[in-house]
Amino acid sequence: MENILCMKWGTRYGAEYVNILAGMVRRNMSLPYRFVCFTDDARGIRPDVEIRPLPEMTLDAKLPERGWRKLTMFQKELADLTGRALFLDLDVVILGSLDPFFAQPGAFRIIKDWNLRDTIIGNSSVFRFEIGKHPDVLEHYLMHGEDVRREHRNEQAYLSHAMHEKGILEYWDDRWCRSFKKHSMRPFPLGYFLPAKHPGPETKIVIFHGKPNPAEIRGGWHSANFLRAVKPPEWFLENWCE
Repeated sequence: MENILCMKWGTRYGAEYVNILAGMVRRNMSLPYRFVCFTDDARGIRPDVEIRPLPEMTLDAKLPERGWRKLTMFQKELADLTGRALFLDLDVVILGSLDPFFAQPGAFRIIKDWNLRDTIIGNSSVFRFEIGKHPDVLEHYLMHGEDVRREHRNEQAYLSHAMHEKGILEYWDDRWCRSFKKHSMRPFPLGYFLPAKHPGPETKIVIFHGKPNPAEIRGGWHSANFLRAVKPPEWFLENWCE
């Protein structure tokens, strides 16, 4: 039994995102699996999603959101889960089978960040790890959080360096995880007239980072300065749904 995990906290993403993610996983996973959402508010989440309490982590409310809560996935005992886990951000669109993400060998895999190719930093929208095997990653952050934040801009930079130091940092095939902003959005003014491009036939997951997010492009979207725009494509509308 494989594990597919997500997290929802605060008000940025509602239950709709969890429900749609669960639907996309169901359509694209043939292996036996558990779909588990760690959250502080389970209202509106579909009943076939396993709900677990959001792990506690004290964060200064004045700090900018940098995804540090994701590190709680590395605690020694993670609810009642064991084995391997594929973590997915809520704002992704699944286009192909997730089975290959479990077929790849390795103790830890993550996306190679498209904008930081000359570094070891990954994008943690999609990563796979072994539950309970790396509690030191979380413990070091809890003990030295201020120093960690001074050295690393966000959770995924710290996580990448921590796994690199362990000698287990590996990346997914570049073709599997693509950036909507980088690989699908059209330049001005084409975004107003042509649907966003398909990211490629080998793409399994499309990552949304920054603006726009999936819900914003369903009816068409443009940036505040009108220099970026998205006309929703059929491949998105067909897949980002329950």
